[in-house]
Amino acid sequence: MEWGFSTRAQCRVATIARHISPALCSAPNPFMMGTQAIVDGGIQIRADVRDALERGFPVVALESTIISHGMPYPQNFETAKEVESIVRDSGAVPATIAILDGAPCIGLEEAELKKLAQLGKKAIKTSRRDIAHVIAKQATGATTVSATMFFAAKVGISVFVTGGIGGVHRDGEITMDVSSDLTELGRTAVTVVCAGVKSILDIPRTLEFLETQGVTVIGYGTDEFPAFFTPRSGCKAPTRVNTAEECAAITVANMNMGLQSGILVGVPIPAHYAAAAEPVEIAIQTSLKEIKDKNITGAAVTPFVLNRVNELTGGASLSANIALIKNNARVGSEIAIATAALVEGS
Repeated sequence: MEWGFSTRAQCRVATIARHISPALCSAPNPFMMGTQAIVDGGIQIRADVRDALERGFPVVALESTIISHGMPYPQNFETAKEVESIVRDSGAVPATIAILDGAPCIGLEEAELKKLAQLGKKAIKTSRRDIAHVIAKQATGATTVSATMFFAAKVGISVFVTGGIGGVHRDGEITMDVSSDLTELGRTAVTVVCAGVKSILDIPRTLEFLETQGVTVIGYGTDEFPAFFTPRSGCKAPTRVNTAEECAAITVANMNMGLQSGILVGVPIPAHYAAAAEPVEIAIQTSLKEIKDKNITGAAVTPFVLNRVNELTGGASLSANIALIKNNARVGSEIAIATAALVEGS
């Protein structure tokens, strides 16, 4: 399909200009030297991303915490490049989002991806609450789901691909440990494509919280909301779609109604990867039993579980994680392309 420049696309340019705050510092960013980025009031948009947004072409936002905190170097760097390639090969434009030396960046060059991957956990894990702090300190921050959604919406990107989202933690009704990903989904109109939430979280309460926030939750080709490493959570997905076009129609309807809430698309792990990931799910269930036996509670639960899963699977969880992200990138790109086509034709 040819993507022509339309009146609707021109409106998109106006939206970008309206939402980007001129108050942000627009000083040159050393992290960005030698790139093709275009600077708008301190938010730096890579040239091809800016061009795609102006023309109404499909763009897919990608988070950066999964690079810095989700896996070790060099697997994180290779995975980041491969995911971006999947998006490009599918016909969309990838836009990895991060804050580099205090500058919010929409779309990273390969050298910047590598720097971020090498920084690893030295980069600040940045959710919505941390954005102002990281910018003010001119620090480098890897954006979580909530921060990535915020910046994506700010520049007019409607589809965002990630591995999984945070949720309500077990005993969350006591600890109030609820991921900011969920509240962001309740107030930011971006379609988030993921593999669901890990079973270390309280999936039923997570879905209840999302309902309270007014978030449209979709099972992609499934009636059951996926649980990251397994396609089965035991929880029914409120809505089911079978094609990218159906999902795009919901995304556009959400835009047109001005609902100002997000859409969560749960994509089950492919069957051939689900079999490989089965030991991971078994390890999760084993570790959950151990925390009860050892009376581990509160903030100590998640670090204990993640460490035990890694030990019990001998690194299998990393391979499954990478497979999930790549699959989500393919599906998310198809949704972005179908959404752009609907917007262009309206």
